[in-house]
Amino acid sequence: MRCNLWLGPGPEVEARDARKTHQQATRGHGTGAPGGRCNHAGPPVSQRIVSRFRLDPCRLPPEVEDLRREVRAFLDEELADFPTWRRAYTWMGSDPDFSRKMGARGWIGMTWPREYGGAERSSFDRYVVLEEMLAAGAPVAAHWIADRQTGPLLLKYGTEEQRQRILPGICRGEIYFCIGMSEPDSGSDLASVRTRAERTDTGWRINGTKLWTSGAAQSHYMIALVRTSAAERKHQGLSQLLIPLQDTPGLTIRPIRDLAGNAHFCEVTFEDVEVGEDAVIGAEGDGWGQVMAELAYERSGPERYLSCQPLLSTFARELGSDAGPRQRAGIGRQVAHLATLRQMTLSLAGLLERGEDPALEASVTKDLGGVFEQDLPGLVQSLIEAEPRADAGATDLQELLAHLMQNAPSFSLRGGTREVLRGIIARGLGLR
Repeated sequence: MRCNLWLGPGPEVEARDARKTHQQATRGHGTGAPGGRCNHAGPPVSQRIVSRFRLDPCRLPPEVEDLRREVRAFLDEELADFPTWRRAYTWMGSDPDFSRKMGARGWIGMTWPREYGGAERSSFDRYVVLEEMLAAGAPVAAHWIADRQTGPLLLKYGTEEQRQRILPGICRGEIYFCIGMSEPDSGSDLASVRTRAERTDTGWRINGTKLWTSGAAQSHYMIALVRTSAAERKHQGLSQLLIPLQDTPGLTIRPIRDLAGNAHFCEVTFEDVEVGEDAVIGAEGDGWGQVMAELAYERSGPERYLSCQPLLSTFARELGSDAGPRQRAGIGRQVAHLATLRQMTLSLAGLLERGEDPALEASVTKDLGGVFEQDLPGLVQSLIEAEPRADAGATDLQELLAHLMQNAPSFSLRGGTREVLRGIIARGLGLR
């Protein structure tokens, strides 16, 4: 499928317009700027910004609707007795059996080559599966990170041995990954990592701590960003290592209980942890560029605005025809935002389908999606006379509110804080 959109003038047009402006100023088409200075203004900033964005309006090809019906039938059967409060976890809810069933249907690693267990389907097919899983609140967390970013990272930078060893197990829904980026006292400054890997006769010795590592206690591997050499600039001297987590000497995983009582965050401590030379992903010292590519995958999916979808659906269903004008307006406004964000994530699927890097566009979408899903629980509560509750007498809506209002503050942190994202966006647009 090809998506067509006028993307603003390309570099050739910008250069032509700049030359024309210069020629007019120097050939007597007016006196130019005061003091005899020529006006060398090129295209206005707004025009240059438009030319950098590639959020093409994409439509899903008609043939994916057969897949959508298949996924919905699967979900109706598998989640028939799934409690509402568990749907609130969406892509943070884990069920290894469910992941294996998805793997058996070829719904993990869908776009990957068949030689590694993939299905060689389109990014649009994968988008439909993700969208339906998220809308239903399916428990996809076990395989989510591995499918979303680990696999693409290994396909792009990994060795053939790493691909053959890891990717088929991911596609079967049997191998799970976590992300080893954040560290204590680093805040959002990812390049300030202090976990170090030193060379040994057989590979690498790792010492340090990773923090807020989602799913580490259930994962088989971590891809960790570590410092492998000294460098003048903090973005240099970084590498990514593939680290086994289960029964690894010197490695300690400590779950961290959050405000809602969940313990999916973990602290992972490395004390003289030994890994082989083959643990390096990509080239030694290229970790920063690889991590930026990985984060583009992390920020580009529909989970960046669908975390609260079960709440919105339940809210609209419970109100039904009894909704008043204020409630109807509130729901309508949120659905309009939802439709816009869906189109943006579809555009990202189009970029991925064409093999393009969606880093800038994914940052914009993730920022807007985080605002949307972070605000939604509070908005719903303001439109109804119901308090969040998680006790035996709570309604489905109250249970959803109880979970999401406690977790919503984290939505603008995971995958990069709002301030970091806006810095990336400004840099991508040439504004800083």
